Amino acid sequence: MEAVYLESVVKKFGDFTAVDHISLAVTEGEIFGFLGPNGAGKSTTIRMLCGLLIPTSGTAFVHGLDIVTQSEEIKARLGYMSQRFSLYEDLRVEENMRFFGGIYGLGNSECRQRINEVLEEIGLSDRRQHMTRDLPGGIKQRLALGCALLHKPSIIFLDEPTSGVDPATRRNFWDLIYDLADNKVTVFVTTHYMEEAEYCNRIGLINHGKLIAAGTPQQLKKNHIDGEVYEVETPDVLAAVETMADIDGVLDAAVFGRTMHVRLKKAADAENTLRRHLASSGLQATRIRTIKPTLEDVFVALVSQRTERKP
Repeated sequence: MEAVYLESVVKKFGDFTAVDHISLAVTEGEIFGFLGPNGAGKSTTIRMLCGLLIPTSGTAFVHGLDIVTQSEEIKARLGYMSQRFSLYEDLRVEENMRFFGGIYGLGNSECRQRINEVLEEIGLSDRRQHMTRDLPGGIKQRLALGCALLHKPSIIFLDEPTSGVDPATRRNFWDLIYDLADNKVTVFVTTHYMEEAEYCNRIGLINHGKLIAAGTPQQLKKNHIDGEVYEVETPDVLAAVETMADIDGVLDAAVFGRTMHVRLKKAADAENTLRRHLASSGLQATRIRTIKPTLEDVFVALVSQRTERKP
């Protein structure tokens, strides 16, 4: 049985379509990443799966339970961590956990035992008496995850769990996610960090409410990237991207931090062509090198392809 199954799910808010006929399946024990920019429809999808929103049309199941007619049963079996920190700042760490243990229906003895176990799992045993408001952002995220795990859910939904924390803290948080998967917990995680999605077993790419591709990171790179990807270092990245539209053989170009990624049809003199074109536009390339495509390159390529197909 799939842990999550959606078939042609739509969610509209008035005339706005937030989720547009999404179909996908997630297997039990899988780390599934839902990847896309802010506003793509990730949070709306996850809130429907958690029984917090009713779809406009389509069907969806979590562990075989219908998200519309059996939402209360689903809520009892899942863990949910929202992208906004949802714990009580004026409670201590242990008090927050005790409160959520009560919400999940844990008895006093079971709740005490689970608090001890979870604090050990998330590495916060020495902070149980700390005030929540005094915790660093990354520690708060770990506490929120711990509260979502108290009732031993078989599936956990994490909505942008590492938003706003530094890369090192993000990596530590993902160590906790791996531990969950090792214990057969299904993890459905949304993120807009393209590099973070590399940690997932499989990924669904979403844009403007539509699922545009799904597969393992390796499959997505293999199936959706043609040509060669070049990383170009130049003092004026934005201007360089704009000039790429004039070069024959350029499939797409985008800003990547302080560099530009250009995807070209395979050609022996591609690097020299790029240098000459930039120079003719008054721009200098301080470095050009071929690189392995990233998931962000895949996303840019897919969006470019869909744009070209529009009438």
